[in-house]
Amino acid sequence: MVCRKFAQSLSRAVDTFGSQSWTQCARTARRSLQPPTSRCISTTVSRPAEIETEIQEPFTAAKPFDFEAEIGRKDGGKKDGKNILRTLRVVPASPSYFSAKPTFTDDFLSLSALLRKVATLPTIPNAEAPKVAWKTVEQYRIMTNEPVKTQRFHKMLHILRRLNCIHPQLMPEEVVEAMKRYKKPSQPGDVKPKPGVIDELGRAKGVGRRKTSSAVAWLVEGEGEVLINGQSLTEFFGRLHHRESAVWALKATQRLDKYNLFGLVQGGGSTGQAEAMTLAVAKALLVHEPALKPALRRAGCITRDPRKVERKKPGHVKARKMPTWVKR
Repeated sequence: MVCRKFAQSLSRAVDTFGSQSWTQCARTARRSLQPPTSRCISTTVSRPAEIETEIQEPFTAAKPFDFEAEIGRKDGGKKDGKNILRTLRVVPASPSYFSAKPTFTDDFLSLSALLRKVATLPTIPNAEAPKVAWKTVEQYRIMTNEPVKTQRFHKMLHILRRLNCIHPQLMPEEVVEAMKRYKKPSQPGDVKPKPGVIDELGRAKGVGRRKTSSAVAWLVEGEGEVLINGQSLTEFFGRLHHRESAVWALKATQRLDKYNLFGLVQGGGSTGQAEAMTLAVAKALLVHEPALKPALRRAGCITRDPRKVERKKPGHVKARKMPTWVKR
């Protein structure tokens, strides 16, 4: 009985497949073999606005072929298009055109060749080299429209830094032109502060800040008189440490008895006001004597102190202190 039922079912299957056309069977099989389509979800991260504004490098298309001239030159005037098409071959301008990153490869090879050419020129230490803001890897990728790896880009930056260490008086013009391609539009030395000016009364003005305090100081040549908010130094600052901080720039350069100081301070406490006066007096003193900058820098007078009190957080006792945890 089992064998008879199996034979009947097999004959039915054969009849069913025989009634359908071979094309329908092939279509059914092809549909069954195709993988199911899945919906793609983009996981790309939006680029910053400054990177999106980067302009890609312009490019030019290849020149069109003059088949008439080629045919007349190679076939002696016979206009046979098949023969000329067999001999014509498009030669790319770059030998690395068929690589995944032709522009980067050409840039890297040209910089390497340039470094070999100028390797014998005298150099200066990296700390004394001109400050340069190089393009980031993201900006270079947008400029060249190529997926450059970060490691390879850093190798190219290493060559650029080595070229930047060439002595400025012996820097070749071709090196300067080659480095312009990899520099950012704005450089650190482009923005310069306005120089201080001594007014008609012989006063030099300086502004300083510390924490939430701000101070304005005027220095004029004199006998060493100090007035802050209309009061003497001893009346305004009660602590000796605050008095020394206010006039530390003059004391460190031994100029206490050569200038008169008039200051206005506001905001914050005594410590913030005294240290704000330190920066203000140092800036005013640099207007009178710019050569004192190394001495004032060693004394720590011309560097803005950015430290501030950390804010209190919700659920904390102070900025970081948490309430005591009690189990029971």
